[in-house]
Amino acid sequence: MGAWVCRAMFLPLSPSPPLPFTGPMSMSDLIGKGYVHIYTGNGKGKTTAALGLAFRAVGNGMKVLMFQFLKGEDEYTGEREAANRLAPDLEIRARGGEGFVDPTDPPPMAGSMACEALDEARHEIQSGRWDLVILDEINMAVHFGLVPIQRVQGLLDSRPAGVEVVLTGRQAPRGLIDRADLVTEMREVKHYYHSGVPARRGIEK
Repeated sequence: MGAWVCRAMFLPLSPSPPLPFTGPMSMSDLIGKGYVHIYTGNGKGKTTAALGLAFRAVGNGMKVLMFQFLKGEDEYTGEREAANRLAPDLEIRARGGEGFVDPTDPPPMAGSMACEALDEARHEIQSGRWDLVILDEINMAVHFGLVPIQRVQGLLDSRPAGVEVVLTGRQAPRGLIDRADLVTEMREVKHYYHSGVPARRGIEK
């Protein structure tokens, strides 16, 4: 009996019939009203998860915009290089000035730059040009006082239907978690960083 089952597993399968073509779908047909995601926690993978979602969205014909609140134009990131290849469907705007902003010791202009970036994000969300907007490290910007939480809440409350918004970063405040539709907490179990492995190009940056 066992041999027969083994042989049966390798019988050729008939191809599935193709799905009927129903014509192009609007973005509202694909994502509905649009929801708010939060990816937070002390584990690796928050920005990576957002970028994975962006990649999937682009594959489905959506337009995606990411704002990086703590990374500047001078800070090399592989995701911006990839976005250049996927433009104009995916765009990443680094709004952290020069290099990486340390939120525990921010430069004098960090708060004003973060607020300007948030105003820019609000304008783009309202523009109707984008289906998915990612605010990378906005949680940390709020936690360390670079951006007032009320301004982020206002952005979320005023977004039009059909726009998905993702907020990433550690220390997501309760006031944003309460407004989100999906919250995922990345929890670190083990990380090679603690063994002295630095951030590697292509993996962490």
